[in-house]
Amino acid sequence: MNDFDVPAGIDVLRVFCAPDGSHGNALGVVRDGRGYPDDASRQALARKLGFSETVFVDDPERGTVDIRTPGLRLPFAGHPLVGTAWLLDLDLLELPVGDVTARQDGEFTWITARPEWAPPRTLEQYGSVAEVEALTGPPPGEGWVYVWAWEDEAAGRVRARAFPRRDDGIAEDEATGAAAMLLSAALGRALNIRQGRGSQILTAPAPDGTMEVGGRVLLVLAS
Repeated sequence: MNDFDVPAGIDVLRVFCAPDGSHGNALGVVRDGRGYPDDASRQALARKLGFSETVFVDDPERGTVDIRTPGLRLPFAGHPLVGTAWLLDLDLLELPVGDVTARQDGEFTWITARPEWAPPRTLEQYGSVAEVEALTGPPPGEGWVYVWAWEDEAAGRVRARAFPRRDDGIAEDEATGAAAMLLSAALGRALNIRQGRGSQILTAPAPDGTMEVGGRVLLVLAS
């Protein structure tokens, strides 16, 4: 299935777009999750769509959502929550790990969550932006890896790429809010991340240990 050949009832967004509206990570949002009532049907749709994540909205008023990759269910993920909050104009999303708040700020949509809710990722620093950009595929090893280098350390600007290294057809994840949260928490500072082909992710740590993650969202296909 191509990126935008999708069944009725599913919106397609691009999340964490660049300033000119390009790039961003594709996201499928199933507005009425009741149409896919069980685990098997949801996983089959996520696999068929082939996006890095697909969101099933189980209660739009409460913001209850279920996040799927083509191969598994996720307890938390950044770009699906930013995209869903923007699409449905939500200020709260309910997840198994806890409640995520959301807000709109001009062209940016922000969520606030706890870094420990993010699935584990290996954060691998490279010596230069050129080394990150020279990768033609996942670096050797197993498990999810986020490779990054400073573009401008004083300004908090980072170049990054994300490789799930799992057998689900997603060789590289274009823009990854959960990994951005983990990197920002590890470095203890706000970041402006250019990931993948040119997507932009912003992070901002809070004194209480939570983290804001923000970016631009564009609607590509409305259900």
